[in-house]
Amino acid sequence: MAAALVLSVAASAAPPALAAENGPAGLREVMFVGNNWDGTADVIEDRGAFSRIARVNVVPDKTQRLAEIYLNPVKLAFFLGIRLGPGEGHDQFVDDMYSTPDGSAVVVSRPSFADVVSVDLTTGKLRWRFPVSGFRADHMAVSPDGRRVAVSASTSNTVHVLDIETGVQVGSFATGDKPHENVFTADGRYLWNMSIGEVTTALDDPFWDFTKGDRKITVVDARTFEQVRVIDMRERLDAFGRKDLSDAVRPAVFSPDGSKLYFQVSFFNGFLEYDVATDRITRVKTLPKNPATSEDRTTWVNDSRHHGMSMSPAGDKLCVAGTMDDYATVVDRATLQEGPLVPASKPYWATVSGDGKACVISESGADAVTAIDFATGRKVATVAVGDHPQRVRAARVPADWTGPVG
Repeated sequence: MAAALVLSVAASAAPPALAAENGPAGLREVMFVGNNWDGTADVIEDRGAFSRIARVNVVPDKTQRLAEIYLNPVKLAFFLGIRLGPGEGHDQFVDDMYSTPDGSAVVVSRPSFADVVSVDLTTGKLRWRFPVSGFRADHMAVSPDGRRVAVSASTSNTVHVLDIETGVQVGSFATGDKPHENVFTADGRYLWNMSIGEVTTALDDPFWDFTKGDRKITVVDARTFEQVRVIDMRERLDAFGRKDLSDAVRPAVFSPDGSKLYFQVSFFNGFLEYDVATDRITRVKTLPKNPATSEDRTTWVNDSRHHGMSMSPAGDKLCVAGTMDDYATVVDRATLQEGPLVPASKPYWATVSGDGKACVISESGADAVTAIDFATGRKVATVAVGDHPQRVRAARVPADWTGPVG
């Protein structure tokens, strides 16, 4: 089965994160930046000027949603729990987002509202809304053809897969505890989900690791949503001699040929390399610690020390967001040697610019996004965005679009 998965991933070298670029003519490449605490998405021109061209309100129904929550004691309890837990005292209004294939709408997961919505980029109004099971929506992934979007429902251990145009569910599947990252293989045949377990408690000492829950990678057939493989990284980490590392897999990225998976884990300042065909961890990279970062693991946001990875289109460079260590760096994939440490304020995500030349990170502590050149590892541009940017996604919008009307 492992070999079959490798062949499937390698069938196309196009990065899944850039699937939205395969749309029709008359569109231009941009980046969506989700301002989690604002409930907005900034649209960044990522070729040339690297500047903000528009801001979209992704909670136009906020009054209605809040009324529903405050009238339901159970929903209210979870809503306040999100605010006090993963929200760091704030409501989480936008986690992840993708454009529709024609660039006319942005599809957004909204953790505090436990839903996914499609916002029309011309009118600013909702086209559809899908309430997820449970009480919180999390990371998403779009299929390579841009037609389906998968979203983690983190409190129900479920991934929903929706038609991106209509919001109709086309399938779902069960996961481990607290599903988080989703990644489609490049040919769209498989969908990988990483469950991270409980990350909001203060039981972060390794002694209490058993309280974190069932953490695993669930691989399903993206057409039938039948489970084809489960990967328990605890076993692979132990075999590699790293019993000290958490098995909660965070952001992850495939190599262009699909043979390797690079991933971050909770509490670790670095990442690991996993060989898909042999089903084993092959290398680990420990990145520098910031001397100013507290070693009290309970102070690290949602168990993340480093959170955010991307890979250059050629597959020769990795870009890593050192979240709690306040830097980002480009790492040579062959040697695992890091480049300059680029100072950044709580960088929370990393993606690839439309032209493939730069890694783009969100600086959630500075309300900015920064582009870092893959070739030199140096910062090339920074642009201000809204409150607490997290996810950054490549997208497309109509060529003449300048923002919602009104």
